[in-house]
Amino acid sequence: MDQARTLMPSEIRDLVVSVLAANGLGDEAAQAVADVVARAEADDCRSHGLYRVEGYVAALRSGRVNPAAQPCLHRLKPALVRVDGDRGFAPHAADIARPHLVAAARANGIAALAITNTHHFSALWADLERLAEAGLVAWGFVVGQCAVAPHGGTAPLMGTNPIAFCWPRPDGLPFVFDLATSAAARGEVELRRLAGETLPEGWAIDAQGAPTADPGAALSGALLLFGGHKGSALSMMVELIAGPLIGEMTSRQVAALGQDDGGPPPGGQLILAVDPSSVSSGALRAGEGFFADAAAQPGLRLPSDRRYAARARSAATGVRVPCVLLDRIRALRSA
Repeated sequence: MDQARTLMPSEIRDLVVSVLAANGLGDEAAQAVADVVARAEADDCRSHGLYRVEGYVAALRSGRVNPAAQPCLHRLKPALVRVDGDRGFAPHAADIARPHLVAAARANGIAALAITNTHHFSALWADLERLAEAGLVAWGFVVGQCAVAPHGGTAPLMGTNPIAFCWPRPDGLPFVFDLATSAAARGEVELRRLAGETLPEGWAIDAQGAPTADPGAALSGALLLFGGHKGSALSMMVELIAGPLIGEMTSRQVAALGQDDGGPPPGGQLILAVDPSSVSSGALRAGEGFFADAAAQPGLRLPSDRRYAARARSAATGVRVPCVLLDRIRALRSA
């Protein structure tokens, strides 16, 4: 018996919309979340795909997330935009604020967007790719779930705290990366736990501070950072600029709330965007020279190349979804 079903990305999107709507989420918000989930599955980024739907539903059922959220936009300065997500999911607030960030960056050359009072489970690349498509260079930062020990420490202090970057390319798909400042994203550890797989050396420690390859022990202990003290410094930066700087909590403060429904943590997100034509009329063409030099090295793969290849395959042949996961998600429409 086949253990997986093939779904097209549009079918995944429709499934997620139906599940979220059945659990009371408004249509605009459901469409925004489903779009991120479907794009993640299409790009073979499973840690932000269908696996997350149960968490979204859990947060709705616990009452922690506002199913009728109405994000409210505030123009704090000509180049500074803030959107209050009204306790909803972050993709909804981001969709509403994005056109205003683009307009502010084009008018001022540079702009910043603070997304606050939301719950974030989605991938940063999904936000930034849209900005690159609008011709902007951008950076994104978000405080993740408190699960990472600082360099030299043994207890969780910070989130996985991803940093993302995008650069538009005139004749092709944008250059985008989205990386956790931990050795691995927490979702990757959870997926390995569900699959019964072990962790590579250097990913995590257990509750006693000893190295572990057991995903369960890692989730009860702490994840480690990439790059030692350098990764630790970057993670601390993200805690500050995507937390206190925009009026949000640090990941440890969020953890102290004791919210354990399995859904996305509350918090904020900071996005910075630059209009390259405001700085240098030849910036993007000069960038193409750099990419040509990179491509001349045999075996080199640019960030997002793997995702783009997966996206093309998914558009042609669909996405293989484990039947067990698919059955669990479908059951959420009536449970």
